[in-house]
Amino acid sequence: MKFVYFHLMPFDGLPEDFAANHRSVWVDIPPSLQDVPRIHKLYNEYLDELEYAAIKGFDAIGVNEHHSSGYGLMCSPNMMGAALARRITDTDAKLLVLGDAVCLYNPPIRVAEELAMLDVISGGRLITGFPLGSSSDANFAYGVKPATMREQHREGIELVLRAWTEPQVFSFNGRFTKLRYVNPWPKPLQNPHPPIWTPGSGSLETMDFAIETNSPFFLLSYFGAKFAKDNFRKYWDRVENAGMDQNPYRTGMVQVVMVGDNDAEARRLYEEHAKYFFQRCTHIYPAYTEAPGYKSVESMREVLPKRGAVSASRADSFAAAQKYSWDQMIDMGIIIGGGPDTVRERLEAAGRENSIGNWVLLMQLGSMPKDLALYNIDLFTEKVMPGLSDVFSNHQHLWWPKPIKGFSPAEVASVRREIRV
Repeated sequence: MKFVYFHLMPFDGLPEDFAANHRSVWVDIPPSLQDVPRIHKLYNEYLDELEYAAIKGFDAIGVNEHHSSGYGLMCSPNMMGAALARRITDTDAKLLVLGDAVCLYNPPIRVAEELAMLDVISGGRLITGFPLGSSSDANFAYGVKPATMREQHREGIELVLRAWTEPQVFSFNGRFTKLRYVNPWPKPLQNPHPPIWTPGSGSLETMDFAIETNSPFFLLSYFGAKFAKDNFRKYWDRVENAGMDQNPYRTGMVQVVMVGDNDAEARRLYEEHAKYFFQRCTHIYPAYTEAPGYKSVESMREVLPKRGAVSASRADSFAAAQKYSWDQMIDMGIIIGGGPDTVRERLEAAGRENSIGNWVLLMQLGSMPKDLALYNIDLFTEKVMPGLSDVFSNHQHLWWPKPIKGFSPAEVASVRREIRV
């Protein structure tokens, strides 16, 4: 298995009565709630946590993109990636940017340029992926039309891949982007380009796109492997129908993991921060979650409750998760938490049952302070990860950065300015 330490960079200063007195943490969250000096400290603490995870042995560290939100302060994953790229060169960790929503960039050649820079600076360590983008971010905060968003997304990825791989200057004449000259400098260090993962929330179109492009499908869900089981069944059925092999590294998912010295300590340390996240950071006005046209009719049928269902609410609604207790979240697998043995056993069981080879772990959640996040990293890397690294060792990971033949990375040294009196 491969493990990524992933960060949302949440704002930890939302008031206790936030959900009662404010409509949404996303899109129209009041600007008056911002504490910018506090955000300055958070950015630096969060970057410290990511660097520490790389030093402690995580296979990769990961960043993402969100807008107009207290849920995640990372408006530009590429800026955070740049802050990290030079700082991890003395570790084995890769850099995951999961990632740039290409339809938010005009023109999307900017994505090709910035990611190529990150790959070159980091010494060929970049893994990337292009999410469609949440409806809150893309349709409401950035004004992208939902009806044409998926087509625009595909066209943008086509431009990025051609920019990375075409040996000559070329013209691009798409529906949404028209460029007379496409000639990015530099191209990526990895040849032909960095590995690409395909993240999604479970729509059939995203699964099919991952299969079509032979890229791993990553489920972006906070509801655990038990809930995800049906999504992975649909995906593996489609993989089989396409005549492709069931390599576990074709899949991955997001999972909240909280490790204590034992099960009781995990609850004592992390419960309040989990509640902060699910009760405040995911308090989203329902209309912002999926604009009309964001999902196809077929995909909507797959996620909506069936006729005669006990509840009329979707199983993956944040509104439902806000009411769950710690015990419920543990039982449902929303959080894999407890002592090292508990966490290791549950991750292995979920991975084997669903053939999940890549885990994108959220180990800093909501209001969790830096020292607790570092403690979580310590316990996971020292007492959980060593027992899981060889799971699926009989499969080859075809979507992982590979050493570049003959490449000698630059030596990154501290620079001090001499002051002469």
